Amino acid sequence: MMKETSFDVPHPRASWLDPATGEALLQADLMHELSQQQAVMIGESHDIAEIHRWQLSVCTYLHLLQPNLAIGFEMFPRRLQPVLDNWVDGILDTASFIDQSEWHKVWGFDPAIYLPIFHFCRQQRIPMLALNCRRSLVTEVGKLGWDAIAEADRDGLSPAASATDSYRHYLYSLVGTSSRIEATSGTDAKFDRFVRAQQTWDRAFACNITHALEADPTRLIIGIIGRGHLEYGYGTPSQLQSLGISKQAVLLPNTESRLTIVPKHPIGRAVFRLDTPEPPAQRVKNDSSATAAA
Repeated sequence: MMKETSFDVPHPRASWLDPATGEALLQADLMHELSQQQAVMIGESHDIAEIHRWQLSVCTYLHLLQPNLAIGFEMFPRRLQPVLDNWVDGILDTASFIDQSEWHKVWGFDPAIYLPIFHFCRQQRIPMLALNCRRSLVTEVGKLGWDAIAEADRDGLSPAASATDSYRHYLYSLVGTSSRIEATSGTDAKFDRFVRAQQTWDRAFACNITHALEADPTRLIIGIIGRGHLEYGYGTPSQLQSLGISKQAVLLPNTESRLTIVPKHPIGRAVFRLDTPEPPAQRVKNDSSATAAA
């Protein structure tokens, strides 16, 4: 990420701040603004239960203001959409849903920290959307490049808009110390494989949000997505913009007592301060062949 002038401000618990100015935001005004968007993406660290509780509260507010909404989830690949439909339609019980959605294979975190959102969708008959692509596509694009993937194997995706140098530097700042990353900088050609893989996820979420909006342009789509795909307008927001979805916003959580403000390059539309009363959840299994910047 390019260096920008920045400063820190106090961030009290249970408050929203504008990361472009450091000013407090009234929750009612912010939620009304968000209800007028096409897509609202709520970032997460996957293993923090309190973040998922906060996501549920935001979904509840927005559902009150805009009943015609759907909630999309990074956790599910498109092929599992019928399972999500059956869950919302009341056909499956909880155990069957976890089993048929292959939760422990495709995701692996304790389902208990996500289930309140899933039950909310079921209770309110809010459509759940599978935003992800098949995991093997991420590996294939990372290794071979997009053009090497046959049209029939692209899982309904279009090619990602090119990654900017700023995004590459941002990704490197997140994962550059990993033993699996051989590159020495974000612009190192050795980093291309990781960037291509990450962008496959970014594009998948953007394409599937766009497909849902094409089916119903009046609907608000909420995306439950790892924050590494959302921060600073990189990743999925940039891919959505390239697909013509300009009415969008990113919400992020903060667990620190202060927030860094970057006026010319804010991390999102709004940031909420919360606590983390439980330790991070353990992931049971992760069979991804690419390191995700979640």
